[in-house]
Amino acid sequence: MGQAATQPSTNWHLKENARDHHTSKFSSKELIVRRGQAFIVTFHGTEQPEQNLTFITETGPKPSKLAKTQATFGISSTVSKESWSAVLQSTSSNSVSISISSPPNAVIGRYKLSVRSTSSESSSPASLGTFVLLFNPWSSGDDVFMPNKAECDEYVLEEFGIIFAGNKNRINSFGWNFGQFQEDILNICLSMLDRSLNYRQDPATDVSHRNDPKYLGRVLSAMVNANDDQGVLLGNWSGNYDGGKSPSSWTGSGEILQNWKKSGFKPVRYGQCWVFAAVLTTVLRCLGIPTRTITNFSSAHDADGNLRVDEFYDASGNHLDRAADSIWNFHVWNESWFSRSDLGPSYSGWQVLDATPQEESGGIYQCGPASRNAIKEGDVDLDYDCPFVFAEVNADCMYWNYDPATGKKTLMFSKSTVIGQFISTKAVGRDDRVDVTNDYKYEEGSKKERDIFKKARKKLGLEDKFDPTAPTPQEIDQKPDISGKFKVAGPLEVGKDLNLILVLANLQSDAKTVHVNMTAWSTVYTRRPVHEIWKDSIPVTLSPKEEKQFPIKISYTEYQQQLTTDNTIQVTALCHVEGGIQVLVQRDITLDNPAIDIQVLGEAKVNKEVDVEVIFTNPIDMEVMDCVLQVEGNDLLRGVLEIAIPPLKASEKSSTKFKLIPFETGPKHLLVNFSCDKFADIKNFKMVNVID
Repeated sequence: MGQAATQPSTNWHLKENARDHHTSKFSSKELIVRRGQAFIVTFHGTEQPEQNLTFITETGPKPSKLAKTQATFGISSTVSKESWSAVLQSTSSNSVSISISSPPNAVIGRYKLSVRSTSSESSSPASLGTFVLLFNPWSSGDDVFMPNKAECDEYVLEEFGIIFAGNKNRINSFGWNFGQFQEDILNICLSMLDRSLNYRQDPATDVSHRNDPKYLGRVLSAMVNANDDQGVLLGNWSGNYDGGKSPSSWTGSGEILQNWKKSGFKPVRYGQCWVFAAVLTTVLRCLGIPTRTITNFSSAHDADGNLRVDEFYDASGNHLDRAADSIWNFHVWNESWFSRSDLGPSYSGWQVLDATPQEESGGIYQCGPASRNAIKEGDVDLDYDCPFVFAEVNADCMYWNYDPATGKKTLMFSKSTVIGQFISTKAVGRDDRVDVTNDYKYEEGSKKERDIFKKARKKLGLEDKFDPTAPTPQEIDQKPDISGKFKVAGPLEVGKDLNLILVLANLQSDAKTVHVNMTAWSTVYTRRPVHEIWKDSIPVTLSPKEEKQFPIKISYTEYQQQLTTDNTIQVTALCHVEGGIQVLVQRDITLDNPAIDIQVLGEAKVNKEVDVEVIFTNPIDMEVMDCVLQVEGNDLLRGVLEIAIPPLKASEKSSTKFKLIPFETGPKHLLVNFSCDKFADIKNFKMVNVID
């Protein structure tokens, strides 16, 4: 028996390798590199370094050459493009420097590296330690290659994001701290993969698929929600968030992922769509897959897969929660950038992934990757989940009047241009909104868009089938005698009365008698009704071609107790026209929170204290209690700072000061979230430029 080799000491050249591999932002003592690119390692203590050396890289529980989770390679004169290789850089009496390259399609994850001297075949390999290998969007051989450097910087390296919300009439936005380079986040992302259902069923096979971004994206879209696999976040859309944090109170992913790990991997309470999407952005950017969040306004949830969304109302105008289908004020999902070797080059580029648990796919709550190009062209027969995403942006809407007593439903009207508006994402390198609606569909209502809609229905086998729920041709052709709309007449702010005007117009040349039933409900952003706030009914007579206006006032005291953290109210007027068809007038209203102001008092310098002041004025004429300020920001402070603030009397101004000690230079974002018993989650962010 030969002697076991002595343990060599390894110099991983952390700083130089991290710089070359765009991994300097990770706060790790372990080497983190990207695939398809060389990295330098120097090790000491091997005897006779000039003798032939063999290197072994291994990942996963049962490394094998066949599964590409193990590689054995000697020193060669040139880098191999197809396999792992090592090129000698320099040698001295007791140390060797080599440059190791992985293939551009290598499995990502944590690797063990060991070395054996071929002169002593019998000795066991000496371990050089571990390193982590990630996807490489900077390398042209990688599936995630992104030729534009500014886009790489934004979609892989940027830790601050802006998420768009509200509704199509009033888009608002808030900052989010992705924090993909924060301490331990990479380890949590890797352990997320090892907790997936796929890994539990067959660990070796699962690890061997981790070279493929579409496989990983799909697995992680399932792991971010807790529905099947004890994943990261438990969804809750009830409006009641006892026993956890309200989804709108989070300001970043770091706290969520750390909490998941700290609790022994019990699902964190609670998430809604933007929280799922933001956490998935963090995980994919961390692993090196370019990813962004996308907000779709008036987003359809087509539960029965017929590319139509049915909405039901009773005779009083109450929105009935009886269909599985729904139209959300907004919905947030992800796009990740990679090529689709399974579908062909025309479907490469941005791929839709959605971690919000809405419908099962393959028996699990996961969604995507659906090629954005396939959705635009109506190629809904392609993997994965294209029909669901197609419906989200382009379903037709059917509005029905439903009589619970008889079970009879009558179509009021249908619309093909309601769904999928102002599809939004953050601009590259700027805090602006970019509209990407035209990347998801052709111009709404154009012949091309309607042709694609028909093509999609045909591919799903929907165009000829008799559908008992479908409206009859007579129902579709009926034209209403009157039209109506709600106009806003005053500020849309929490704490102020809500003033609207119902405008009704007679489209005919004879007089019309109309009975109008009006309701207002507080809702969550998915438009699920939570509490009735107000109702009224009025008889109206309209002369030929006459237009009339009816002012409506809903006072703050009426809605204050009922409002959800989403600040959304749906108002509906169901107009029963004598001798004609019913007309539904509705509007979803999102109320703005009062403002909160952030001031940085002085210059922000590395390792120097700087004061920050956050100012809030109570705008209502009653006291607000239970006030809490949450603050976070990468490279400005570690973790999340929570400050309790004393109650504020009517119109009282509060100023809260705290200190930051920034630890990196450059433009950084400070995020604040203020909550109290009358206002949920007032958010703002401030860019802080940190200098040396």
